[in-house]
Amino acid sequence: MASSQISFSLVCLALLFFSFPLTVTSIGINYGQVANNLPPPKNVIPLLKSVGATKVKLYDADPQALRAFSGSGFDLTVSLGNEYLAQMKDSDKARDWVKQNVQAYLPGTKIVAIVVGNEVLTSNQSDLSAALFPAMQSIHGALVDCGLNKQIFVTTAHSLAILDVSYPPSATSFRHDLLGTLTPILDFHVKTGSPILINAYPFFAYEGNPKHISLDFVLFQPNQGFTDPGSNFHYDNMLFAQVDAVYHALDAVGISYKKVPIVVSETGWPSNGDPQEVGANCDNARKYNGNLIKMMMSKKMRTPIRPDCDLTIFVFALFNENMKPGPTSERNYGLFNPDGTPVYSLGIKTSSSSGGSSSGSKNSTGGGSTSSGGTTGGSPGGGGIYTPENPSPDYMSISSARVKFSTSHFLVYCFTSSVVLHLGV
Repeated sequence: MASSQISFSLVCLALLFFSFPLTVTSIGINYGQVANNLPPPKNVIPLLKSVGATKVKLYDADPQALRAFSGSGFDLTVSLGNEYLAQMKDSDKARDWVKQNVQAYLPGTKIVAIVVGNEVLTSNQSDLSAALFPAMQSIHGALVDCGLNKQIFVTTAHSLAILDVSYPPSATSFRHDLLGTLTPILDFHVKTGSPILINAYPFFAYEGNPKHISLDFVLFQPNQGFTDPGSNFHYDNMLFAQVDAVYHALDAVGISYKKVPIVVSETGWPSNGDPQEVGANCDNARKYNGNLIKMMMSKKMRTPIRPDCDLTIFVFALFNENMKPGPTSERNYGLFNPDGTPVYSLGIKTSSSSGGSSSGSKNSTGGGSTSSGGTTGGSPGGGGIYTPENPSPDYMSISSARVKFSTSHFLVYCFTSSVVLHLGV
């Protein structure tokens, strides 16, 4: 065994035996594989456990990953890339896809959801938008045919750019030009009981106007917050305001959509970026993701407009991915470097366990392998090189971690008079 493989194995073993969270929680992690230096999927399970994850979202239906998660206990979400949507309008092809990529791995691999397409409605591709809802229907129909529709739901992920007026949250609405395509999807959610997925990045709002947005407000740090004048709800972090903006938009469309739950399918903060990407650094990433995961572990994930509804969130992402195009930040959203070392310390308290007894507490990502300036992707191939045979071009080109909607539409200029500015954290 090569020394690099031994090193990665030791990291995994240490995390596995000493990093179980104190609280059983519902933490989701996005596991992307747009890289040529990642460990094989079987080696990522200890890393996921080390941050308390119980849910994992893939951007495809990679057979190696699906086999690796068999018997792991994780709730797994698989995805159907935008490039397949046109084909899935054919019910026979949809049935074949479900049988080959979902049914074949059950019940060992606990697949609970299929995400059909990513940010399609804001892709400015009319043919793709037209294919989305039929594809969702066909995949759901295939699940019905296989007797799996009661255990696996079908949905799609949206950018926050589906919103038109979005501040304050109580005044939000969906873009009028999208309602004709979006409404049938919302009706589908009501009929099937599936959630609407949103990709929400407070980082983009801060990056767009750092002089007028409180850094503490976007990083879940103590701050004055703001009170929505329309609802009188108080917000002390931007992510909850973004989520409630979507809830208000749902309510504005019609009363039948009030029960549609929201899942945050992506959120995160980059540990490194280009000079113009203000705020992209290790310290801010540590605070954003660390505070967010601590909140999820303490079960405080309920927004003002839905105080009785637990919010499911998937952090983006497990690894830094060196083949993602775009600005430097795109390759630096990971909690871990490819060799299995943490990019920064999340500050999560965990208990070690031996023979069923607890002894002391440790930090689940105790070492930081980078300086405050961030990382550029880590060392290559710690646990063996794994290159996806067909990385989804949709994920590589339309990932929410690089799509910026118009800053005039969402929570960029809106906190100037409402939040005490704390720009020097």
